[in-house]
Amino acid sequence: MNRFFVSKDSFHGNKVLLGKDHAHQIRSVLRISVGDHIVILDNQGSEYDVVLTKIRHDEVVGEVTQKRQAAGEPSVQIALFQSLLTREKFEFVLQKGTEVGVSRFVPVITQRTLVRETAIKPEKLDRWQRIITEAAEQSHRGRIPDLSPPVSFEMAIQKLSEFERCLIASESAEVGQHVTLRQALRTDKQTSPGTIAILVGPEGGFTEQEVELAKKNGAIPITLGPRILRTETAAVVAATLILYESGQMER
Repeated sequence: MNRFFVSKDSFHGNKVLLGKDHAHQIRSVLRISVGDHIVILDNQGSEYDVVLTKIRHDEVVGEVTQKRQAAGEPSVQIALFQSLLTREKFEFVLQKGTEVGVSRFVPVITQRTLVRETAIKPEKLDRWQRIITEAAEQSHRGRIPDLSPPVSFEMAIQKLSEFERCLIASESAEVGQHVTLRQALRTDKQTSPGTIAILVGPEGGFTEQEVELAKKNGAIPITLGPRILRTETAAVVAATLILYESGQMER
């Protein structure tokens, strides 16, 4: 069944009211009819089976038949601090990161970042948000990942205190002490971190100064293996491995 995120004010008792944008998609794009079933998501972790009772060009009305917890939402919260990339690569990270299970995206401007926009145009932010929302619907997420405005590397480092475990993907970790992602997550055998930040650099990676600054603020430099990954690949691989090691890839 098709899935749609809606705001909490779309619920009116046992009925759900969808506005013009959803109405156009349901009526003109997907060709869904009265009596068909869809899934509505409240962005709070719950999903609702809904049978459509009215379809117009400017609104759609449905009746809730069942409510349950969304099964696709991980309990471990990953914040991906991703260096800003060219449009296609950054949008790839947003889409695939959402599908995998990232809970928050923070674009970061580093010393080697090629794209250095701190003020993102509203239309670009809208496009990014739409990519995330559609990916969350497709992958059966229960919440739409948060998207923060771009920050400098120094500002990103200041946010690391919000997380129980902080990791930074660094090629230099392969030259010195090898710390795998698994080892970094298991530094404390008594507890499993529920909130994890992972920093992924631009093409060319982080500078040594950036890695040292991250270490001073509690981040653990990690290697993702013997092969050098493209930055957009590293972001998705790192998020996937974190969720796998945390037991979040099991049904």
